[in-house]
Amino acid sequence: MTLKLFVTGTDTDIGKTLAARALLQAGHQRGLATAGYKPLAAGCEPGEQGLENGDALALQAASSLTLTYDQVNPYALPEPLSPHLAARHQGIAIDTDRLTRGLTELGQMADMVVVEGAGGWMVPVDDTVTLNHWVAEQQLPVVLVVGIKLGCLNHALLSQRVIEADGLKLVGWIANHVDADSACQQENIDYLCRHMKAPLLGRIPHLSDTEHPLNQHIDLSPLLA
Repeated sequence: MTLKLFVTGTDTDIGKTLAARALLQAGHQRGLATAGYKPLAAGCEPGEQGLENGDALALQAASSLTLTYDQVNPYALPEPLSPHLAARHQGIAIDTDRLTRGLTELGQMADMVVVEGAGGWMVPVDDTVTLNHWVAEQQLPVVLVVGIKLGCLNHALLSQRVIEADGLKLVGWIANHVDADSACQQENIDYLCRHMKAPLLGRIPHLSDTEHPLNQHIDLSPLLA
């Protein structure tokens, strides 16, 4: 069975890509064939492989399998907007069946597929559908990235509640120290360890250099048991 994980965050720009990279690296270290998947990416620029997004490129590089850019990121949208707006401005509609086909293809190739969301949990795909609807259809286990800063307790607990309300299982969370100057960081993590229903998989320190070996901060044991 392929382990598939959906990585979401308590907000946009909260470190989902860092966490997804860390999960991929930790899986590879355990001997798993890994593949990163960024179904929707808004904010793309022309590159060697066509329109490219920095987050998707990071997942492509962190995958142990050799993947084309299109396999990692089927919808590459130029404008850095909510996906439904970025797609509308391009005159296209996002087809969730295409997202499913891409996930299925990677699942046939890899032991572990790490799917990174776009923005937060309920990012719009069109005027009526949000990305969490697709995640629920696929019944993907969810890993929540919590940015450790003022407000993180509320954001984390609200996210946990809505993930569960969508009928999905939160299988773990990752603490990302996004604000080096935030007060009471350890106390906040201790509180979340008591009140989150899933285990803490690891802590990503405040990094100015994202080339740090992130896998050392992640424990996959609860997901592979």
